[in-house]
Amino acid sequence: MKKIVDYRKLLGVTEAAELQELKSTYRSLMKAWHPDKFQESEESKLEAEEKSKTIIEAYHFLVSIAPETRAQSLAEYTATTTIAAIADFEYKSQVLRVDFTDGNSYEYFDVPRAVYVKLVNADSPGRFARRHIYNEFVYRSTSKLVATA
Repeated sequence: MKKIVDYRKLLGVTEAAELQELKSTYRSLMKAWHPDKFQESEESKLEAEEKSKTIIEAYHFLVSIAPETRAQSLAEYTATTTIAAIADFEYKSQVLRVDFTDGNSYEYFDVPRAVYVKLVNADSPGRFARRHIYNEFVYRSTSKLVATA
């Protein structure tokens, strides 16, 4: 997904980056782009504010899809995807958001449109998703976007 690639490029990390590396990279970028360092002109201060907002957004997003974050919540994810039924789902720009009856929501990235169409037309969307979506695509919890880094 373009968003993931762009955020990794912005922070200068690879796909294999661990939470500690993300955290140290984030902190050093925030030190460099903190708006308080740009007091000479209003324009440079506004640019630094925008850049720092983007850095914060990228950091939180990458933490939410990091393997360590997913490993921390694997038991809950497994319980949700095996026990809870699908309450609703939405597809937009190769991102599939699935809401479950237990209150959890997950986003799946780089889901091809053909897979979404098959999900919509499946006799049992839950069974189709368990076989073809839940463990096939990068995902993140949207009900708990804060993770420990």
